[in-house]
Amino acid sequence: MRRPLEIKAEEASVRSVVSLTSALETLSSMQIAKTKNKVLISNQFFDEVWNIYKQIRVDVLFNFGRTPEEKPIDKELMILITAKAGLSGDIDQRLIRKFLEHYDEAKNDVLVVGHHGALKLKQAHVDHNYYFELPEKDYINVNPLMDIIRRYAKSRIFYQNYISLSQQEIKDVDLSEVVSSKGRVADLSTISDDLVSEKNYIFEPSSYQVAAYLENSILRLTISQFIYDSRLAQVASRFKAMSAAKERSMETANELHTEFNRAKRLQVDTRLKESLAGLKKIRAGGAS
Repeated sequence: MRRPLEIKAEEASVRSVVSLTSALETLSSMQIAKTKNKVLISNQFFDEVWNIYKQIRVDVLFNFGRTPEEKPIDKELMILITAKAGLSGDIDQRLIRKFLEHYDEAKNDVLVVGHHGALKLKQAHVDHNYYFELPEKDYINVNPLMDIIRRYAKSRIFYQNYISLSQQEIKDVDLSEVVSSKGRVADLSTISDDLVSEKNYIFEPSSYQVAAYLENSILRLTISQFIYDSRLAQVASRFKAMSAAKERSMETANELHTEFNRAKRLQVDTRLKESLAGLKKIRAGGAS
C-alpha cells in the first residue's frame, strides 16, 4: 500500500481539479443565460427586417447582396463554426466528423471559425482556405465573413445547435435555404398593414440597391445568429463536461481520502504491533 503522505498529496491535487471544474461550471451557466438573450434579440430584429425586404425584393431568389454583374465562384463554401479552445466536450469532434461526410476537395472551399476547429481539421489532414477567430465579445463583426460568402454560388454552414442544457446537436444547412425558411416563419409573425412599395415610398438610388442592402442586413443577422447558437451550444457542452468532470473528481477525491485513512490506520497498527513485539522481547529478556 502507498504511503499516507503520497495519497494525501494526490487527494489535494484532485481537490484542486474539483475547485477548477466547479468554477468553470458556474461561469458556463452565467454565459448560457447571457447568450440565450442575444439569440432572442437577434430573432426579433430579423423578423422586422424581413417584413420590409419581402415587400420590395425584385425576385424570389436571395442574392446575398450581389449585383447582377457579379459572377460568383462556382464552388460550395463550407463554413465551420467551432470553439476557440478545448474544454467543450466532444462537440467539435462531432462537427468535424459530419463535415468530412460532405467534404470534397475538388468541389468545396473551407472557412473555419474558431481555433479548436482549425486544429481538428489539421488532425484530419484537411486544409482550410479561410480562418477567423471566434469573437470573445458580445458584439460580433461578421462583415469579413460576408465578403467571402458573397463570392460563392453556394454556402453551407456546419454549427452546433443548442437544444437543452444536457443536449446539443450538430447541424448543417444551406445558407440560402435557411434564410428563406427563416423568412417564411417571419412572414407569419410580422404582418403589417403599412405595405412598403414604390407606390407609397421613394427608394434611393433604386429599389434594387435597397433590396441588396437589406439582403446584406439579413445575411449579417443570420450569420451572427449561427455564431450565437454555436456559442450557446459550446457553453452548454462545456457546462455538461465540467459537471461530469467535477463529479468524477469528487468521487476520486473521496476514494483517495478513504484510502488515506486506511493507509494511516495501517501505519499506526503496524507501529503498534512493532512496539508490542519489542516490548514482549524486552520483557522476555528481563525474565531470563
